Amino acid sequence: MRFLPRKHRKPPTVIVVALIDVLMVVLIFMVVSTTFKNQAAVRLALPESSQAQREAAVSKALVITVAKEAPHFYFGTEPVEEAALEAELKKAMEGNPERGLSIRSDTDAPFGKIIKVMDAAKAAGVKGVKAFTKEAGGG
Repeated sequence: MRFLPRKHRKPPTVIVVALIDVLMVVLIFMVVSTTFKNQAAVRLALPESSQAQREAAVSKALVITVAKEAPHFYFGTEPVEEAALEAELKKAMEGNPERGLSIRSDTDAPFGKIIKVMDAAKAAGVKGVKAFTKEAGGG
């Protein structure tokens, strides 16, 4: 015997428009909160110099980073083996033989590794080699 009538419940409907709105808000939040600047592959403590200058044409120069820990060499943001350093420099110099080279080196990087970069640059035909420093007393 059934005294209570059975209630037929309708399954809940999913409102797709509301879900799309929430998804769009999350997507906009992700896009806005993402940083778009190029970040260095290696964190360096640049040596200080009282003669440091702000270089406007650094973007035209090739940049090699010398880190204190292996892998020691980075061409741009890509790690490079010591043996392939000269070949990479020659390949980069093909487009513009007047390009210079800028060396970014950690304060504690082995000096012998910096000399290897300078030797490879000379063998590749690089005209000028500069070093990145920070101003003394500056940040």
